[in-house]
Amino acid sequence: MTDTTLDISALSSISAIDPGDWDACACPEAADGGRPDDPFTTHRFLKALEDSRSVGPGSGWEPRHLVVREDEEVIAVAPLYAKGHSQGEYIFDHNWAHAWERAGGRYYPKLQIAVPFTPVTGRRFLVRPGFEATGFEALVQGALHIATQNRLSSVHATFCTEDQAERGAKMGLLHRVTQQYHWHNDGYGSFDDFLAALSSRKRKTIRKERQTAQSFGGDIVALTGDAIQPEHWDAFWHFYQDTGARKWGTPYLTRSFFDIAHERLRDDILLVLAVRDGRPVAGALNFIGRDRLLGRYWGAVEHHDCLHFELCYYQAIDWAIAQGLGTVEAGAQGEHKLARGYLPVPIHSLHWIADEGFSRAVEDYLVAERRAVDEDIEVLTGFGPFRKVTVDETD
Repeated sequence: MTDTTLDISALSSISAIDPGDWDACACPEAADGGRPDDPFTTHRFLKALEDSRSVGPGSGWEPRHLVVREDEEVIAVAPLYAKGHSQGEYIFDHNWAHAWERAGGRYYPKLQIAVPFTPVTGRRFLVRPGFEATGFEALVQGALHIATQNRLSSVHATFCTEDQAERGAKMGLLHRVTQQYHWHNDGYGSFDDFLAALSSRKRKTIRKERQTAQSFGGDIVALTGDAIQPEHWDAFWHFYQDTGARKWGTPYLTRSFFDIAHERLRDDILLVLAVRDGRPVAGALNFIGRDRLLGRYWGAVEHHDCLHFELCYYQAIDWAIAQGLGTVEAGAQGEHKLARGYLPVPIHSLHWIADEGFSRAVEDYLVAERRAVDEDIEVLTGFGPFRKVTVDETD
């Protein structure tokens, strides 16, 4: 760095930095007492991952959080991890790792600027207001310096904002574009208002799915804050284990994470449960941002038709409309979300690869991949469930 007043350090635990200093960079908008834009980059969430041992020794996610200070004031931070695998990332580079290792290289460990197990877009380079340019550049250079000094293969910043992706690309990082499905609130006053924007066929299908789901023989409840009780986490742990075992082999989060979430994070959480005969039989866990609802986990101990759609998608839309939120993000992947009002959107990430030849090959791949993603988004949006507005309707 040319500015000798900057000090860049890496922390092996989020506990080594004052929560106020971290959050002044991660969520300055919450200084007014409101919600953060991104609850997952808050000090309390990242600390819950570490305190529960969901990340740390033996997990393949070793904290190396970056902190930039100017004249002893924290001006920028980033959630940085040394990764021993590519699990829990959702923007995957398994093929890159295989190619690297087939060529005789060692891909792992690598560095990952990310929120573990969380496919949610947000700022990854967290900068205190007023230090945007200086802080961003220092975080990027700090991560690259660590990788270079330790002869690591690569650095990745996943699920960053488009603005940060474009800024990183100007610094020479590789810009990757993938896609997710998000629901956007077009000023709806009710779920029926949302349905009115759909084609007749899709509207009827959703009404039928909701009716089917809600006839499972019990009640659906949406809980947040103090309405969430410890026994709800006992039930959800069983749901999470079942889903985790089927999807990932081993669930990423430990049981103690949910106890810590109850203690420290329950005001950030919306828990939607299907309860039959006084017993939860299925549930969906969401986190609440300043203007969006962020679906994370789903699970069930009983199968009931359409209950997954109801708890994960329709209840989320209902709640977002009632709270005046602008967006529902229902997690990674899933073209089945399209028919339910969730449209494809681009997702951005940044990558740096030490080997120049391999970096050029990846760059060529990303150019082709981005072209394909852009085409997919355009085509899939056209197949969305919304009514096609005619010329007469716009007059």
